[in-house]
Amino acid sequence: MKTPNWTLLSAAVAAAAMAAALSAPAFAQTAAHDHSAAMPHKLTLNQGRKWATDEPLRAGMGRIRGLVEPQLGAAHAGKLTPAQYRELATKVEAEVGGIVANCKLEPKADAMLHLVIADIGAGTDAMAGKDAKARPALGLVKVAQAVNQYGSHFDHPGFKPIRNVH
Repeated sequence: MKTPNWTLLSAAVAAAAMAAALSAPAFAQTAAHDHSAAMPHKLTLNQGRKWATDEPLRAGMGRIRGLVEPQLGAAHAGKLTPAQYRELATKVEAEVGGIVANCKLEPKADAMLHLVIADIGAGTDAMAGKDAKARPALGLVKVAQAVNQYGSHFDHPGFKPIRNVH
């Protein structure tokens, strides 16, 4: 006996509704972990002192600095290709991913770090061509500025700011 099409359709609709209902708690848990509601809007010091860091953060930011600083001269001279900007953005994003996965800061320091990471992300988006209105060279400058903001707001012994950022 052949099953009518409306029976198959209603079974598919019921299955989709059940799948949506089962995934709702997982989505709610993800949304509940959103830091943006409590995130400050301006990078500040910790009562006049730099924020504490940990080794994963220092190592990752050091590697980002090492990726960005040598490329600024070529970027200012207009010598980096779109592919080179994309490759650099991918490497910086990988370092940010490592920082986010391994860095354990107290909540207020973490909130400040999120501001630095947001600026790095905006810069890498421009470098990767995700924002058609932004020039990749300006994205690289934004990342360099964010790295320098990190250095001026977080306790990282031996950190040297990137020079000639513009």
